[in-house]
This record gives sequence, structure tokens and C-alpha cells, in this order.
Amino acid sequence: MPYPDLEPNPDFDRLKSVIACREPDRVPFIELFLDEEVMVAIQERPFSDDPARRCREIADLYFRLGYDYVPAGTDLTFAHDAVEAEDTAALSRGRRSWLQESGGVIQTREDFESYAWPVPGEGLLVSVERAAEARRDGMGLIPLGPGGVLENVMWLMGYGPMSYAMADEPDLVQAVFQRVGETLVQVFGSMAGHEAVDAVFLGDDMGFKTQTMISPEAMRRYVFPWQRRIVEAVHARGKPLLLHACGNLEAVMDDLIDRVGIDAKHSFEDVITPVTEAKRRWGDRVALLGGIDVDLLSRGTPEQVRRRTREVLEVCMPGGGYALGSGNSVANYVSVENYLAMLEEGWRSGVYA
Repeated sequence: MPYPDLEPNPDFDRLKSVIACREPDRVPFIELFLDEEVMVAIQERPFSDDPARRCREIADLYFRLGYDYVPAGTDLTFAHDAVEAEDTAALSRGRRSWLQESGGVIQTREDFESYAWPVPGEGLLVSVERAAEARRDGMGLIPLGPGGVLENVMWLMGYGPMSYAMADEPDLVQAVFQRVGETLVQVFGSMAGHEAVDAVFLGDDMGFKTQTMISPEAMRRYVFPWQRRIVEAVHARGKPLLLHACGNLEAVMDDLIDRVGIDAKHSFEDVITPVTEAKRRWGDRVALLGGIDVDLLSRGTPEQVRRRTREVLEVCMPGGGYALGSGNSVANYVSVENYLAMLEEGWRSGVYA
């Protein structure tokens, strides 16, 4: 599949301007991630099995797609249960996994004590270093952490059991949040402290269509204090923190901006809060990232995607503080043609006068 019709000119200062809520020379692109199946479809060949060469191939793809940065991961995870089913996406990977909601590896104090908690070690930043070596001139580097505070606790305990335990065993819940939070503060501080890193992405889904996953009061008790410490660790290294968080977070947006101190908010759905509405409500206080709805990218036509991209840019460009991308991520069920149409239209229409 051909690359989008644009002439790459990477300059991470564009994203720095956006994160600082200023106008850049043109609207930059940003994504939480591109599924490998999408990247392979675009470059029309699989990635190399050699880790260093693979990083160079990904960096080249991001360059040719018009991004001003390369992504990276972190070599640390919290082991948890998952379930699988057949992947029916257009670019199927065979099997798709998701998190177990009705159970988890930590259900009791004994489970907590015996769990093999990951310890940030020497190999934590191997992927960051490979990505740093692979990027083109002018490109920044944005690593994505190993999930967030609420996410990891829900993954470890299961959403249902965690919810019951908040009433029945609050001390256990507090202990899991503390252990996860302490680990993530170390991880994000280490990532932000690497000289090649320009910003960090914290992924912490906290809501669903109508409200937050747990009450705002519980968020303020369990989640926001640790998110705040993560932000402080990142800011102490002179880097900004970009928050990816799905769901309806209207009840806690003031907390995220004023109490947690995020620099940018990513993930928007038209059926919850369209990014254009988010711009009107919070665009003078925090940078906004993405927002071209994933449902439209998956089921719309290229012309519909182009039209919506122009509409979003018309509302979100004035005053700066906006980067273009999907409302969540470019999953393997997104139309690759629609994704490339979004980029092309952004390149054409996202230039400041």
C-alpha cells in the first residue's frame, strides 16, 4: 500500500509547541501506537526479527508517515491473566487477547505477598536506547510505559473482584495500588531521565462510555496521588507527560489537569466527548491529542475521514495545543486506507498561516 502523499520534515519542536499549548508551523501527528498488522500492510513486508534492525524499520515507517518522533516501549510488565478468542479483524493476527475482568492473580493477602513483583533493572531502557539509535534527524522519542496505575491494579485483581475488595478489603486494595504506584514512579522516572527521551506516554484507562471505572472519590483516594507522583518524577527530569485514558472522564478532568498535572490528554470518542468539544472546554488548560474517531476510521469512507479531519482541524488548530491522530490507536481493524487519508488531509490542511 503506498505511503501517504506528503514530504516528511521531522521537527520535534512541533510537538513541544503543541504540548506547551502554542501554535507550531503545522499540526503534528501523534498516536498511542500503530498495530503491527497495520504497519506491515503499509510497508508491504514483515519486520525483521533482529531487534536493532526492526527499530530502524519502524523509525523509517514513522518518518515516511510524517511523524516528528519515534515510539518505544519499556521492558517491564506486571504478569496477569488474560483470555483469548479468534481475531476477526480485517488484518487478523489469528488470536486476540484481552484482560480477565472476573478474576485476577491477586485475590488475597497471600496472593499479594507471593506475587512476583517486577523490579526495574538494568534492562529497563533497552528498547528506548534502540529507538534512540534508529530515529532520523529531527525526530524525538516518546516511550510508552507498562500501563498505568488503575489499569495495572484492575489487571492484577480483575475489575469485578477489585470493586468488591474496595468495600470488603480496602487495606489489600491500598497495598496493591501502593506497590504498583511505587514501581511505576521508578519506571517513569527512569524513562524520563534518559537523555534521548523527549516526552513520555502514560496509558491509564479510567472510564467507560458513561462514567469513570470507579467513583471520582475513589479515584482521588487510590489513583490520582500515584499519578501525581509519576508526573512529578517526569517533570523533575524536565520532560512532559502525555496521558492516554479512555472513557468518560468529564467528572475528573479538573483533577487530571489541576491535581495530577498532566501536560496533554489523549483518547477521545465522538459518542462521549468529541475532541472538538474538549477543545472548547479544556483547550486553554491542557494540550489535546488525536480525536479522529476510531469507529469512523474503521467503517467510514476516505472522503468522510477527510471531511471530519478538516472539521476537527478547523476547531482545534486555533491557539495551538493540538496534535492530529486517531481517537485511540490505529488498531488492526481500522481501515488502512482511511488512516492514510487522515494523515494526508492533516498534512494538507494542518498548516498555520
